[in-house]
Amino acid sequence: MPSKRTARIGALTVAAVCSTVSAVVLTAPAHADTVHIHDIQGTTRTSPYAGQKVTDVAGIVTALRTYGSSRGFWIQDPNPDDNPATSEGVFVFTSSTPKVAVGDSVTVTGTVSEYVPGGASTGNQSLTEITKPTITVLSSGNAVPAATVVNSRSVPAAYAPAGDTAASGSINALTLQPKKYALDYYESLEGMNVQVADARVVTATDPYSELWVTVKPHENTTRRGGTIYGAYTSQNTGRLQIQSLGSTTDFPVANVGDQLAGTTAGPLDYNQFGGYTLVASQLGTLEKGGLQRETTKKQSRGELAVATYNVENLDPGDGTFAAHAAAIVNNLQSPDIVSLEEIQDNNGATDDGTVAADQTVNKLIDAIVAAGGPKYDWRSIDPVNDKDGGEPGGNIRQVFLFNPERVSFTDRAGGDSTTAVGVTKVHGKAQLTASPGRIDPANTAWTSSRKPLAGEFVFRGKTVFVIANHLNSKGGDQGLTAQYQPPARSSETQRHLQATAVNSFVNEILKTQKNADVLALGDMNDFEFSDTTKILEGDGELWSAIKSLPKSERYTYDYQGNQQVLDQILVSPSIRQGCDFDYDSVHINSEFSDQISDHDPQVLRFRP
Repeated sequence: MPSKRTARIGALTVAAVCSTVSAVVLTAPAHADTVHIHDIQGTTRTSPYAGQKVTDVAGIVTALRTYGSSRGFWIQDPNPDDNPATSEGVFVFTSSTPKVAVGDSVTVTGTVSEYVPGGASTGNQSLTEITKPTITVLSSGNAVPAATVVNSRSVPAAYAPAGDTAASGSINALTLQPKKYALDYYESLEGMNVQVADARVVTATDPYSELWVTVKPHENTTRRGGTIYGAYTSQNTGRLQIQSLGSTTDFPVANVGDQLAGTTAGPLDYNQFGGYTLVASQLGTLEKGGLQRETTKKQSRGELAVATYNVENLDPGDGTFAAHAAAIVNNLQSPDIVSLEEIQDNNGATDDGTVAADQTVNKLIDAIVAAGGPKYDWRSIDPVNDKDGGEPGGNIRQVFLFNPERVSFTDRAGGDSTTAVGVTKVHGKAQLTASPGRIDPANTAWTSSRKPLAGEFVFRGKTVFVIANHLNSKGGDQGLTAQYQPPARSSETQRHLQATAVNSFVNEILKTQKNADVLALGDMNDFEFSDTTKILEGDGELWSAIKSLPKSERYTYDYQGNQQVLDQILVSPSIRQGCDFDYDSVHINSEFSDQISDHDPQVLRFRP
């Protein structure tokens, strides 16, 4: 998954705005007689009046958006029809600060348009709007239509209908069934005033002044207050994004498990970064849940502790070194081996040909010592400039940290950015041809993506093979609220090729030495139930150890209200079959608004 911060750079100019959109006019402009809002919204996702001019559309102003590039206001008909599939609200796009007030009774003449947030290539649903408006205020101070209550009883359990195969899987033209499908229910309320009450936070406040709540407090809940995403068919229908029409400085700074007590109310919008969003003109009161960061157990003398930790584009200019060091020393209890992902080169995003990362790594090592931890040694291979994806110019790569007082690294020359590491048999044991080495770096599976880093370690006289991974991100996949159902996951194509290459390499080790201890770990950018994981696991060459945890504890990342697995440690049969291991997903980041990374680190303790 791309960094939530990185994904929005340049996309938003105002923190609370996620409605910057691309226009998609569905039909040629044509005149239409005066219509009601519910006529404009219709019984499908796209308006029957799209592209047409409508005159004197009546409604009460329910809210104004006075900032950003999507300025305008919402109106709602106080006299609804009897069809639950038709929304009674609509957004009027003015482009400049609107000159109406909440409670004004207005008529609007303009053109109906369908706007796709982020552009048609995203696969997002469209938002019905009236554009180029001429507005007449008839009276002021009118009562605003009562907000529709959205709660566990009103939101259906099924998420979305299957898309129309004749329309490439789109649900746009399907008649809404708001009592059957959650996405249809939310669409039937598009533009209307809605409210939630006493809603639990399931994704912490982010830098863009937004958070996610659930209106279904018992839906796939975790003991720490979140909502688990445990299958492609378990999208969690109670999730809803919350933004505010007020000042971002007043937006609640919430963690998972906190609650927006009382009423949170406002228009139901649809945006690029999460789909249906309650844009609040009234925010509930934040009640803190008291969530604390976790600390894992210290490994015993005979246990090898191996961790993976995505440190999110760490470069020497960042101010997070002390916090990362404290996390490694205190929360992770100084693992013997740490696979770090997203270590950037010595000048970060400056794209000047620099690929070395010794300053980045040594600054972290020094911070760990200052935090009371061991003096770690490290190994890595610098990538070819601008060939491994990630933030342009950053040259992210995986790095092994290891505690030389507990474990040794077997250095074997020959590994570089373009040479493939191999496996040989020496005295009946598997051995890497280079350590550290990169797995099949010329394979097109790794185009613009991180190449796996393989190394040999020795703990108490026993060799352990560790493969550090950072597979292709989910960037470009359609969102759960896309118009295409089920949404396409285009990023899987490359990730499956990568998983195949990693599994093949592990298989080569195990064919050479059946009982070899092998760990493939890192940011796999995919779920424990995904085909990517199944390919990595192969015919038993590996097994994702996070599956040893109860389902409600399987998460390393929190995205749009869904807690999910992206980071994994997979183990070979010699480790799994002994059942003598402990796995811990150490929740120190993903649930918190003041996170230093968007990923939670993972720790595996076992006896080689």
